[in-house]
Amino acid sequence: MLLLAIPLGVLIGLSLGALGGGGSILTVPALVYALDQDPRTATTSSLLIVGVTSLIALLPHARARRVRFGQGLLFGALGTAGSFVGSALSSRVAPAVLLTAFSVLMLLVASLMIRRALRPALPGLELDPTVDPMLTLRPFACACPRVAKVVVTATAVGLLTGFFGVGGGFALVPALVLALGFPMPIAVGTSLLVIAVNSATALAARIGSGGTHLDWALIGTFTVAAVAGSLVGGRIASRANPRHLAMAFSVLLVAVALYTAARSIPALI
Repeated sequence: MLLLAIPLGVLIGLSLGALGGGGSILTVPALVYALDQDPRTATTSSLLIVGVTSLIALLPHARARRVRFGQGLLFGALGTAGSFVGSALSSRVAPAVLLTAFSVLMLLVASLMIRRALRPALPGLELDPTVDPMLTLRPFACACPRVAKVVVTATAVGLLTGFFGVGGGFALVPALVLALGFPMPIAVGTSLLVIAVNSATALAARIGSGGTHLDWALIGTFTVAAVAGSLVGGRIASRANPRHLAMAFSVLLVAVALYTAARSIPALI
């Protein structure tokens, strides 16, 4: 069982390092269907594995200046309340309903990401991805609509993290790109910081509620493998075209959404 955790961990680490998300929604089914954990234990273990892996995967992105620490920490702080609320609500809704809604959300986000990735770039408007244009062009202006977007997006991602037991990267990366205008490489790097913060918050809420027995040997093996994969994924992110990354992330979302729907919809009938 521990040997099987190694290739699964590497695969999920590659996802986190290269795409800045998706790892946690792969971790939960891997723990449940491949490693025979019950859903409650799997979601809690997933938060620990993805949180640690994201924190380490953050390092190469930070060295390459692909992380906006101020906005990332703000997202994490604003998402704290959502994480606790989501954790409390998750036990009150039927799993099949949650997973079906989850698959619809992923398909919607994927369609928006594909549309943006296929949109042609306008010549002469390329910006330095390490500089926030809002701060450069209008340093004393009140960006109130953008602040509202940050608050709403961060709270929603925190809610999803606690609700589904995932790191939130599947929603966070598109949110940073679509709502806040982050370039894809910056969204990937910054999302890892937010995932680590959100995962720690949701994990604290779940452990605080008690009743979960964790297999530390399995978690340790899975995490070490995921960390190794994330470092390779970080190198891929530094060399790949941002449009290709966006398309790859969208394909990942569609695949997981279809699989989730196939598993959950029959339970509703």
